[in-house]
Amino acid sequence: MLETLREMVIESPGFYVAWGGLIIATVFGYIVYVTNFCTMGSISDMMSFGDKRRFRSWLLATATAMLGVALLQKLEVADYRTTMYMAPNLTWLANIAGGLTFGFGMVLSGGCLSRNLVRAGSGDLRSGFVLLVAGLFAYMTIGGLIGPIRVALFGSATVDLSELGMETQGFGDFIAHFTGMDLGLSTTIALAVLAGGLLVYCFKDAGFRKSPTHIIAGVGIGLCVTAGWLLTGLAQDEFADVPVALASLSYMRPAGDTLDYLMRATAYSGPSFNVMTFAGVLLGGFLGALSKGKLSMTTFADKSDTVRNTIGAALMGIGGVVALGCTIGQGVTGFSTLAVGSGLTLMFIVLGGILGIKYMEWAAMRG
Repeated sequence: MLETLREMVIESPGFYVAWGGLIIATVFGYIVYVTNFCTMGSISDMMSFGDKRRFRSWLLATATAMLGVALLQKLEVADYRTTMYMAPNLTWLANIAGGLTFGFGMVLSGGCLSRNLVRAGSGDLRSGFVLLVAGLFAYMTIGGLIGPIRVALFGSATVDLSELGMETQGFGDFIAHFTGMDLGLSTTIALAVLAGGLLVYCFKDAGFRKSPTHIIAGVGIGLCVTAGWLLTGLAQDEFADVPVALASLSYMRPAGDTLDYLMRATAYSGPSFNVMTFAGVLLGGFLGALSKGKLSMTTFADKSDTVRNTIGAALMGIGGVVALGCTIGQGVTGFSTLAVGSGLTLMFIVLGGILGIKYMEWAAMRG
């Protein structure tokens, strides 16, 4: 079955990866809208009400994707140890600083990139503006005006794990290196500890177990990420003129890629996986709002709202590129490969979100 699918995809990888990405991202966007899945909101719920159900839903998505990638690796769909997240160069300082910056920025903007995409699809012009600013600053940080500053600050803060004899930055590789254990066994142990620990944390809470909406959201998001890995994995062809990158859902660089495509579409043979998954979430948000009868045009409340969202969007664009991903790109997609850098980024996005909420509370008290 898988080989039949692979042959079909490889015959026209650009077509299948692009349109398959659109379908997966549309489902993702619809799930986010109808279940109110939101990373920033989950941190706010914890701090304001002691409600951890949405936070557990996010972690359930990560655990589901981890198990999904492990299954795809077992089925030899592709070698997921070759993804950018697993590169042997551990950019620890960039993971920390980028995660903090992105987490703080998403609070100022009222949600991460994927949440703003869904809101934009439902008619929120404010979120549309946030996406434009975030995409602009993302590209400025990749290779524009901010690029040299990024390299100067974080380029030297890198640990080359290959010098230690490690092929990747996976948790399994670290265990194998320090214990002398077989890599296959150490990776299985890492998966059991990480995915198993997340599942135990999620389902030990009675309130979460009794909330089908949060469970569906977590499992659904995790399966969408797994589907993205499956799609691009089937498109792997070492003889292709233009190889397809092994990737899944992420919304930081795709924001910039989409802006670039809109401005220079004639220079491309067609929309990429990144562009189509970006568009898919917009479509999913639109369909979700339409199904709930909540399509409506909204915009900024006042000048301070505009300034706050603009700063937050810029911080997300910068932080997301520095950290190599966002709440989905690193927190679910990246961490599903068991990459240490992704786990580090996830922790500091949460910390950045906490600091952002504390700042907002302080600013509100000062009037």
